[in-house]
Amino acid sequence: MSAPTKAHAERSYVSHAWALIRTSVTGLVAPPSAPRRAEAAERLQQQLLWLAVIGAAGVIVLMFGFDATEISMMPKRGDPSLWPARVLTDFGNDTYVLWALVAALVAVAIFGPLLQGASRTRLLHLGTHLQYMLLALLLSILFAEGIKWVVGRGRPFVGGKPNPFNFVPFTGTEAYFSFPSNHSVTAFALAFAVSAVWPRVRIVMFAYAVAIAATRLVLLAHHPSDVVGGAMIGLIGAIAVRYYFAARQLGFGIAENGKIVPL
Repeated sequence: MSAPTKAHAERSYVSHAWALIRTSVTGLVAPPSAPRRAEAAERLQQQLLWLAVIGAAGVIVLMFGFDATEISMMPKRGDPSLWPARVLTDFGNDTYVLWALVAALVAVAIFGPLLQGASRTRLLHLGTHLQYMLLALLLSILFAEGIKWVVGRGRPFVGGKPNPFNFVPFTGTEAYFSFPSNHSVTAFALAFAVSAVWPRVRIVMFAYAVAIAATRLVLLAHHPSDVVGGAMIGLIGAIAVRYYFAARQLGFGIAENGKIVPL
């Protein structure tokens, strides 16, 4: 390849990559344009209300009726037999999952301009869905971090005993960052987001989420009410972000009954 031709190819690649990024960002900040978004918004309000009510009720019941009992039933912290749980729990670590999604989006941005036709269309469509997953997790986690700081709930055995009512609000320390469980937020937000894009993997993804939540209990990192609260926040966040994308016809459409479906 001659120098002028090579330089032209490089400029073409950069211009295509920049156009891809610009189009992606423009789509995210565009005003809602999907028909039937009012029906979808009504369904969204009902779903979020029911999730919030069920989640709050579950947290209260567990806090008063089961948290202390469950903590006492778990193996001692550091038990060598818990190594499988320690390995599995990292698959719900918010930092790892977020960076994996970022890496996938970077790969789409790198390889997208190199493809043509249907292959490029499919890759960019995947990129839109990856954007949805990333934002669903990121916003859910940020909201959960704010709640953690405000609530300041002590982790199991902080203070020397299994006290589910050990609260020191606005502490901001790891020992008092128990509610909600970030691993549960991440796992359930990811489970819903992936299932929203590929419904056939719903059972597998929610089995993954339950398994991650269980590791937080076994490892004495959280109370049962922490993981339930985290699960509800993750689901609420992912559902709300899905509506945001559907209202802009990004990766999702809205059926006649207001139901959001993957495109």
